[in-house]
Amino acid sequence: MKLHLIGPSGNIVKSSIQITGSKSESNRSLLLQALYPNISIRNRSNSDDAEVMQKGLAIEKGEVDIHHAGTAMRFLTGYFASQEGKNIVLTGSKRMKERPVKILVDALGSLGADIEYLEKEGYPPIGIQGKKLTESKVSLPADISSQYISSLLLIAPSLENGLEMELIGKITSVPYIKMTLGLLNQIGVQTSFEGNTIKVSPMKQVDPIELVVESDWSSASYFYSIVALSKVGSEIHLGSYKNDSLQGDRVLAGIYTDFGVETTFTADSIVLKKEQHHQLGSFTCDLANAPDIAQTIAVTCLGLGMGCELTGLHTLKIKETDRLEAMKAELSKFGAKVEVTDRALLLQPSFDLISEVAVDTYNDHRMAMAFAPLALKTSFVVNDAEVVSKSYPDFWKDLKKLGFQAREL
Repeated sequence: MKLHLIGPSGNIVKSSIQITGSKSESNRSLLLQALYPNISIRNRSNSDDAEVMQKGLAIEKGEVDIHHAGTAMRFLTGYFASQEGKNIVLTGSKRMKERPVKILVDALGSLGADIEYLEKEGYPPIGIQGKKLTESKVSLPADISSQYISSLLLIAPSLENGLEMELIGKITSVPYIKMTLGLLNQIGVQTSFEGNTIKVSPMKQVDPIELVVESDWSSASYFYSIVALSKVGSEIHLGSYKNDSLQGDRVLAGIYTDFGVETTFTADSIVLKKEQHHQLGSFTCDLANAPDIAQTIAVTCLGLGMGCELTGLHTLKIKETDRLEAMKAELSKFGAKVEVTDRALLLQPSFDLISEVAVDTYNDHRMAMAFAPLALKTSFVVNDAEVVSKSYPDFWKDLKKLGFQAREL
């Protein structure tokens, strides 16, 4: 599906949007529910990734195809490896077969797991023979995707002796690790995170508990960008959010003050308001702890005529696509001057945007949604726009509520 996007007339937006539950929290909660059936979940994400995760957890033997869902690949690898008697082939899309799992497989192997590569060494598809894992100590690099770490932490309380994990080097994406530990604490599991060592105590069963999934902060980022690119006075109410969020992308509230957007927390929502014009000519930020909002911020800067230097982005090269190279290609279509390294993006200020270009999405939901706010500044086409269903199926409907015109071609 191709969509031709045009922003709302007058470039001022006022609306209320209810965003689906966090994909990250939902998938963690679903795995914990599979381990401890006394857990119930409210406000679960309606994303493709959460659907794939839930279906995968229900399979006892045979093939589990998680398509493009990287979180499901990492989390299900740990889950199936620790489930005695389960015999699973875990596979995915062509791109998924290019995304490495060796670090996680090696870590699980050191705990006694039985996993083999069925095609290319270090990559899916993998064959998993579930076993009772009795080893309780593991070490792995700290500057990797936090999903590897969370995969191990989520199964840790179900292991006979719990888990002690040593992270070697500088830790990346700490908020996502803390999110996982926070959910474990909510269900009664004892954990500690001191220095580079994480300890999780074993727990055979949990008391009945409902986990309420907060709405997705990554999805909120696109509305922060819309308000930033709108006229002063624009305002969007988003539900359901809380000030003491477990999600790392909560940092949006602070970051977007530099773009003139103020955030007000109410009982169960946030209000984004364009209070003033941005003051900076260039923006610099280390996003090692929140890499998923890098694309959104880069597009915001382009739309505001600002430059930016975004660092800490080394994990973006192994996402749904190589997001750094993809951003360079698509930003350049609008006339931007962009440089990327293996861990950074540098954008020069641009004031005259080329219109009617076609943005490619690379099977990556965030490419489609990150560029959408730019329709406030110029009209363009989004190719394969349906890719948003991976994390936010109602995205285009919600944009229409704000006055955006999204015409299918």
